[in-house]
Amino acid sequence: MTRIVSGFAGSLALQVPKSGTRPTSDRVREAIFSALDARDELRGARVLDLYAGSGALGLEAASRGAATVMLVERNAEAAAVVRKNISALLKAAPKDAKPKIEVRSTAVQTFLTGSGSTYDLVFIDPPYDLEEDDIRDALLKLEHRLAPHATVCLERSTRSPEPVLPPGLALDRRKDYGDTALYWITPA
Repeated sequence: MTRIVSGFAGSLALQVPKSGTRPTSDRVREAIFSALDARDELRGARVLDLYAGSGALGLEAASRGAATVMLVERNAEAAAVVRKNISALLKAAPKDAKPKIEVRSTAVQTFLTGSGSTYDLVFIDPPYDLEEDDIRDALLKLEHRLAPHATVCLERSTRSPEPVLPPGLALDRRKDYGDTALYWITPA
């Protein structure tokens, strides 16, 4: 079962699509958010969650203080699950501090081409079988949508090659958790 770990919606159970997604493990989500909390990167942040699946990463950020969260998920079934999870999370939110949360049911490339918004924090958690060219293209399109102090957290299989970053992005660090590799990327 996938749950929100902390914040105003801590312990809230999230629905997960029946197929087509690979939820981030509790251990990896806890590591991601411990690092973000230590850097104080969540409070008031503008968050983008690409390949959202159930929305767990973006919704965890909202629960912990992000001001806005945009979730992008192409799969219609998964996007419907995300909408249900958003509704449940917003019911738990304090009336005076409800985050703004949206879901877009579109391909990541389409969203990044059409979006003009900038983000402080971006989660990229694609299916492990997504081609490396697609990851590189997403990072290239994302590069101009990042605030100067932004953080991008890319989740891949440890068997996948290290992502090729466009000139405007730099690898801050890599951390492995079992079969999962997390790449922390920042503007160069």
